[in-house]
Amino acid sequence: MFALMHSTRLESLHLSVDPVTGLKAVIAIHSSRLGPALGGCRYLAYPDDESAVADAARLAQGMSYKAALAGLPVGGGNAVIIRPAHVESRAALFEAFGRCIEQLDGRYITAIDSGTSVADMDCIAQHTRFVTSTTAAGDPSPHAAMGVFAGIRTAAMARLGSDNLEGLRVAIQGLGNVGYALAEQLHAAGAELLVSDIDPGKVQLAMEQLGAHPIANEALLSTPCDILAPCGLGAVLNRQSVAQLRCAAVAGSASAQLTHLQVADQLEARGILYAPDYVINSGGLIYVALKHNGADLATITAHLSNIGTRLTEIFGHAQAEKRSPARVADELAERLLYAEPLLKRP
Repeated sequence: MFALMHSTRLESLHLSVDPVTGLKAVIAIHSSRLGPALGGCRYLAYPDDESAVADAARLAQGMSYKAALAGLPVGGGNAVIIRPAHVESRAALFEAFGRCIEQLDGRYITAIDSGTSVADMDCIAQHTRFVTSTTAAGDPSPHAAMGVFAGIRTAAMARLGSDNLEGLRVAIQGLGNVGYALAEQLHAAGAELLVSDIDPGKVQLAMEQLGAHPIANEALLSTPCDILAPCGLGAVLNRQSVAQLRCAAVAGSASAQLTHLQVADQLEARGILYAPDYVINSGGLIYVALKHNGADLATITAHLSNIGTRLTEIFGHAQAEKRSPARVADELAERLLYAEPLLKRP
């Protein structure tokens, strides 16, 4: 566990158990140098406790990088609640988690993430003010989708020479809150949609409302398209899957898309442009961080435009240095976080 903390440069790790509600939670705080750690709360089943801790640490690191590159006055953290096989009261479980957050006295602010909802955040808010994505604060998903849409246009300009998405084939893996909102925006821009999701109902809805073409989950990554948008769970890009890709660029909302940084080099070698996930998907964080600090919608929307600007900067450096945008983004984030010279990664 300490090796994991060292390798991800984690500041602290907090484990909480509440036998009454069945709560087993991990809160990973990666960095509080730029402000209190802010990040989502996942509610998922994990094969073992170690996997949950590793997921929380990896996601917390990504949140730190995301906040730094988005120019936000917050640090990075993430929480994982291990979903039990049976839960007596989901509301009571999330209320118990709210009490855990309160004990950290503002060092970590939680938000919606995979497996959690606005209703869950409302339960947490009964016991702590260090929560966002509540009914009162609003769902960040539409803003996350707006940021990804802007990022896809930026990637299209960089790789295909135009940010006009009309007629472009975009393959979306995952039609959750962000994925579906992104699909709606892409459809409005005239893109041709190829979609997959483990929920056939969402695929059916996209077919009926957006004229999307259904693709089997296992076939989507190898389907020819202009842009692949991973919008489900992370770790979809590994040596095997990247070898199958038939796209010009990868630009989606999923967090921690790369299993290893070397996979980014493989994408680069294949001539596939990669939009670093924690840059392109920072719209949700921008929304919750600024909303939590009392910003109005106009300020938040203006800040979202920085996503395309930052990606253009990263793509430019990557092209000039003949390196993966993922490596450029990591080094830029670390420079902002630690303000120290960086060694080249192996």
